[in-house]
Amino acid sequence: MKFGQEIGIDLGTANILVFVRNRGIILNEPSVVAIDTNTRQVKAVGEEARQMLGRTPGNIVAIRPMSDGVIAEYTTTVQMLRYLIQKSATGPRIFKPRVLVCVPAGVTSVERRAVEQAAMEAGAREVATIEETMAAAIGAGLPIESAGGNMVVDIGGGTTDIAVISLGGIVTSQSIRVGGNKMDEVIVRQIGHQHGLIIGDRTAEEIKIEIGSAYPSDSDHSKEVKGRDRLQGLPKTILVTEGEIREALSEPVSQIIAKVKSVLEHTPPELSSDIIERGITLTGGGSLLRGLDQLISLATGGIPTRVAGNTLECVALGTGKALEEFDTIRRSRNFRGHRG
Repeated sequence: MKFGQEIGIDLGTANILVFVRNRGIILNEPSVVAIDTNTRQVKAVGEEARQMLGRTPGNIVAIRPMSDGVIAEYTTTVQMLRYLIQKSATGPRIFKPRVLVCVPAGVTSVERRAVEQAAMEAGAREVATIEETMAAAIGAGLPIESAGGNMVVDIGGGTTDIAVISLGGIVTSQSIRVGGNKMDEVIVRQIGHQHGLIIGDRTAEEIKIEIGSAYPSDSDHSKEVKGRDRLQGLPKTILVTEGEIREALSEPVSQIIAKVKSVLEHTPPELSSDIIERGITLTGGGSLLRGLDQLISLATGGIPTRVAGNTLECVALGTGKALEEFDTIRRSRNFRGHRG
């Protein structure tokens, strides 16, 4: 390309996906950075850094620079973005890329500017932002340009973003800082209280994936869990059931459902009828929680609810498609931009 590459970044709390125009998704890495505290140098980024969580020597710290969908560690985020942009580059690096970054629907103007500035410092020539719900709807293949209403619920690691989209714009949207990470936290707390066992976030995530559910099923799965006994401080193995994990998850799941119902209550009647017909589309890793689609359908009076086929990549794919309209995006009311 004459003016360098165009890159779309799904800057998630748990994972970062990078889409390069004409190449597709080329990176899918955990949002983790390992730093040497003595030199402040980055030792690893992504999966390599994630493997270091909880296992590093004193001078190496593995951290997640994103929290609840926004930047928590600015300098570290810049270093992570620089690594991703450099890794995405092909050919001569004399031209800086244009970068489109996803942000949660509920970000403040200050948080949005922090994302734009971080991308500029990381090596972007020009930066624009797109709301995650819009990108998710595009990636899921919803007919967002039509006059009918489309409802998307994007459940990420740090936030759940909900929006009703019509005629290419967001009619109403809400965001709640509850997602996959909060689900992991309640599992850690439940096992600590119920069994006196201390486990880490990675173990909690494994439990959620293997036996987590939002709605009762015919079979009650169980899983052996290893951790450290809170009283004795020794390794211990216990058996946890799907039922007790579902009980723990009921707190964040209920918060998500309450927010979905709130968005429906603020949706114009004409679009509400479209949603009843077209249904609700779930995207993001949190949507893979078993039975969540059934529970949302039940809670909303039977509105059909489906999980998008490419749910983990919807936001990144939507961002990639939106790159084709980068200049238009910068001027749109649903998007923001920054030039270097």
